[in-house]
Amino acid sequence: MSKEAEWDKRFNIGIDSIDKAHRKLFSIVHKLIELSKDKSSGQWACAEGIKYFKNYAVKHFADEEAYMRSIDYKGYEIHKRLHDDMRQKTLPALEKDLTESGYSEESIHHFIGICIGWLTAHIIIEDRAIAGLISNKWKTDHAGADMDALENALSGTIHEIFRLPTEIVSEHYSGESFGKSMIIRLTYLTADQEEVQIFMALEESLVLRAVSSILNVPLNKMDQLVMAIGKELAVRIAEQVAIRCNLALRYHLKSSHFMTPEQFRQAFYAGNFDYSLLFNTGRGYFAFVVGL
Repeated sequence: MSKEAEWDKRFNIGIDSIDKAHRKLFSIVHKLIELSKDKSSGQWACAEGIKYFKNYAVKHFADEEAYMRSIDYKGYEIHKRLHDDMRQKTLPALEKDLTESGYSEESIHHFIGICIGWLTAHIIIEDRAIAGLISNKWKTDHAGADMDALENALSGTIHEIFRLPTEIVSEHYSGESFGKSMIIRLTYLTADQEEVQIFMALEESLVLRAVSSILNVPLNKMDQLVMAIGKELAVRIAEQVAIRCNLALRYHLKSSHFMTPEQFRQAFYAGNFDYSLLFNTGRGYFAFVVGL
């Protein structure tokens, strides 16, 4: 696969230095995909490739931030926080997962999937805004006490339901794929009949573990029963989070349905979200997204 074939011109934003860096990042990820297929030396090669990706990405973030400052870009603060989230939370969490698993195939796929998904969404949604091609997606940035409260509520709820610890991977999850997942959209109504959307993506390994534990039967594939129980667990997670955040009396569930990964990505690119979190439970990844 040539570098030219790897690059989709829709990712060009018209700023040469940034476009060049993006092409390089995609080239590194594609190389990682090839290395991950090598069963003999793939682990060592992936470790070196991942280190190179991280170093290049961090340098690119600094260069891009310098450019934004040079043009007095109004969305600089939120854009920098997205970079900081990737630099300080996502990449370290993924590296920890890789190290603790001994660079397992699953952890490598997590790394590649999240990084290439993050790059795609970040370029299309955030970086194109730098060049004035679209408006900035993140109108507000809910950092601080509100974010901490939601993270604590989710961590406590996941621990209660799944009996698993959680580690935050991203506070600005952008809909990237982290493996085969069950995706659910919950629509709530306020007393004023305003809609609130909650999206949950649970990695299949996490759902299978939870349902196996509930039924006390080993399960290794997603079927209608597992999906039905998984959807109910998603409703209970949202319910418990609302209780922990003192919001339970303000909303009632209108509908719940499954989504395909493509529908999820389309919803992400089309909408604006107030909270968008990604966790690692050690047994699977879990995303929780809220649009108020």
